[in-house]
Amino acid sequence: MSAPAISFHNLTLGYDRHPAVHHITGEVAQGALLAVVGSNGAGKSTLLKAIVGELKPLSGRLDLHGNGKRDIAYLPQVVDIDRGFPISVFDCVAMGLWHETGASGGLDPSCDVRVAEALDAVSLTGLASRPVGALSGGQFQRVLFARLLLQDAKIILLDEPFRAVDARTIADLIRLIGQWQSEGRTVIAVLHDIELVRRYFPETLLLARDVLAWGETPSVLTPVNLDRSRRFDEAFDDHAAVCHHDEARETA
Repeated sequence: MSAPAISFHNLTLGYDRHPAVHHITGEVAQGALLAVVGSNGAGKSTLLKAIVGELKPLSGRLDLHGNGKRDIAYLPQVVDIDRGFPISVFDCVAMGLWHETGASGGLDPSCDVRVAEALDAVSLTGLASRPVGALSGGQFQRVLFARLLLQDAKIILLDEPFRAVDARTIADLIRLIGQWQSEGRTVIAVLHDIELVRRYFPETLLLARDVLAWGETPSVLTPVNLDRSRRFDEAFDDHAAVCHHDEARETA
């Protein structure tokens, strides 16, 4: 088996002392292609934020096995990205080179070529000078994937990358994700389209604030598990205090 890229050790995450994800224990192998699914509010985005370092654990720990911030590329949900900032497609994609150029570093001609190649890889050749605010949803998502290409990260985190984009864009971006996996990168994607997960993602983590199932996708996305996910989500108290690990769970 591959060495782990990420390990969770009884990890609990939350906001203002209210838990959002409870007692996760498990490993994501290097080169894994993992989908994270569950109902709204199940803790999926919270888990990605913890991996990227935006959220500290309430208890337990997370191990990145030597990977640092430069080794992780994170694509948040589009709704969390301000498209009103006056920036061109070229400059937005070039931000993927920050780890090489620094926050204020200029681009040399070789960087210009790499940005152009990334735009070509996502079928946006000819749109480099267009403002990002003038793009369609699908075009903007392609821009963000082009930026991820230039980050050249070992671990890639995608939060709802196919929300509100057309079928052709989804197909093209799925091909890029497959390319990343073939290169040995670890890809974790939060998704809501169960059929898309069944078709393209060999591993799935089903969350309902707790881990309901984690493993090969066919064994995780069963009718019984999906029904449990819905019922756990409906029963959860958003105002609950930080939970204590149930002794019965530890001895089960």
